[in-house]
Amino acid sequence: MVVLHPGEVFLMEWKKVYRGEAARLHDDAWPVIEASARAVERILARGEPVYGINTGFGKLASVRIGDEDLERLQRNIVLSHAAGTGEPSPVAVIRLMMALKLASLAQGASGVRVETVKLLEAMLVQNLTPVVPCQGSVGASGDLAPLAHMAATMIGVGEVFVDGVRVPAAQALEDAGLAPLVLGPKEGLALLNGTQFSNANALAALFEAELLFQSALITGALSTEAAKGSDTPFDPRIHLLRRHVGQIETAAALRNLMAGSAIRASHLKEDERVQDPYCLRCQPQVMGAALDVLKQAATTLATEANGVSDNPLIFPSDVEGGDEALSGGNFHAEPVAFAADMIALAVCEIGSIAERRIAMLVDPALSGLPAFLTPKPGLNSGFMIPQVTAAALVSENKQKAYPASVDSIPTSANQEDHVSMAAHGARRLLAMVESATAVIGIELLAAAQGCDFHAPLKSSEVLEAVRGLVRKQVPHLEDDRHFHPDMEAANLLVRSGAVIAAASDLPGVV
Repeated sequence: MVVLHPGEVFLMEWKKVYRGEAARLHDDAWPVIEASARAVERILARGEPVYGINTGFGKLASVRIGDEDLERLQRNIVLSHAAGTGEPSPVAVIRLMMALKLASLAQGASGVRVETVKLLEAMLVQNLTPVVPCQGSVGASGDLAPLAHMAATMIGVGEVFVDGVRVPAAQALEDAGLAPLVLGPKEGLALLNGTQFSNANALAALFEAELLFQSALITGALSTEAAKGSDTPFDPRIHLLRRHVGQIETAAALRNLMAGSAIRASHLKEDERVQDPYCLRCQPQVMGAALDVLKQAATTLATEANGVSDNPLIFPSDVEGGDEALSGGNFHAEPVAFAADMIALAVCEIGSIAERRIAMLVDPALSGLPAFLTPKPGLNSGFMIPQVTAAALVSENKQKAYPASVDSIPTSANQEDHVSMAAHGARRLLAMVESATAVIGIELLAAAQGCDFHAPLKSSEVLEAVRGLVRKQVPHLEDDRHFHPDMEAANLLVRSGAVIAAASDLPGVV
């Protein structure tokens, strides 16, 4: 069980929630939530118009709502804003979104009641995951449509996933011993305003991109061995002079992965090649830059995850009449949009340089290995078409990597005239990581095949463990066979983390 300390949650804790652990709030949060709700009551008692509490929303903010309609106002905003479309978002992402919203509401600036937060917490603990369509948010004013779908289930409308089955929300709540909410003043707006959908998608991709990055370091080292490439470009003196931390860490990881290799030792002298292709030689520079970008994105997303991003924000006071509701723009997800674009660029480049290593390995003029890594080229096509598949995947990712944050379409009758597009900027990332992971899986097979040709020489202990892992699932390719199962097996080794489990001390972002 992850215990969330609002405002002080580490990325590793968010990662555990994403991976399936239950989460609850720290006990210290409840008095803060209660104080915020009491402040809303006192503000209402003053009879003043306050946005989101007794007024309309967006362009309709100037419309005053009577006290007798305040409950209906909050219900209406949830139902009207639950207007998403597309396939349901992944359960793991929505659970993370719920945890992010939970920690945000618990900071005492949203004006919601304890029972409202407790219901959201109970749904998270009991694995009642709202069905949230993946499309419909422009990333300001917050992720309105996705979060409204979440909020709708809390009032018994819509559907939730229970053990993978879609169940009407009212029934799921009843089966779990929970009662649907009657929303109080400001609560509907507080639930559906914020950046938690965008941030959950971006964080999920960050966690998967870290695994991708570390796997690509291993397959890159294995490809270097298969091509009998040099480890001189990984010499620490080169990278210390340039000073980029990611580059220094990446070079160190590659050196460690290749340490003790008999394959490397076999061509230390009298090798006619002066320099290797960039895809081998410049791994520290390219992968190191990707690492630095991912770290920067991680910093931004961690900050966002620990912040409060709904509107208006409630500031309780011990002074009579001193409670304030301040309208601002924390719901604008521009930081998340920038971070998502950064992750997209890094993922794209990790796959791109890996594809170039695959292309190098299948080219006998560059690798010194049999054409297309098959003992009988001509009769057999070997790795010819897997490289084509890798090229196709990389091309798709290049198209998807176009920055989302540079776009904006005004909404709400031009009241919300600049938006971040963070939601789809973040939502595309998991698919991009999946494509890049498939490229790394292909490289894993190609590099292992290339090293097979150097027998009886062996690589380092770590890389031989990785090659052994591959060979337990996929035999050496002697003659052409149905290639797809081999690729699926390699892809699973990468996605499951089995490849990086064979190594240690790999640089990461979490």
